[in-house]
Amino acid sequence: MSFSPDDVTRLARLARIDVADDEARDVRDKLDAIFGLIDALQSIDTAGIEPMAHAQDVMMPLRDDVVTAENRRELYQAQAPAVADGLYLVPKVLE
Repeated sequence: MSFSPDDVTRLARLARIDVADDEARDVRDKLDAIFGLIDALQSIDTAGIEPMAHAQDVMMPLRDDVVTAENRRELYQAQAPAVADGLYLVPKVLE
């Protein structure tokens, strides 16, 4: 994919970046290099390769799923202005 100077100017305007005309050529060359790299990566055949979450086969130790905080629901709902069936009632905002 190749960008024209008009494309660079339009992208800069959409991104709200001030790019001078003399800088537009440099930005265009950098964008062309980035998209060239993306094209090269997309041309690699990855069929049959299992996706990995990490470059090495590591696994973090998991902690036990244990409740550590006490239930203060009754205390919090006693202070609420409106509660029904264990739920907080809030005024309607949109009509």
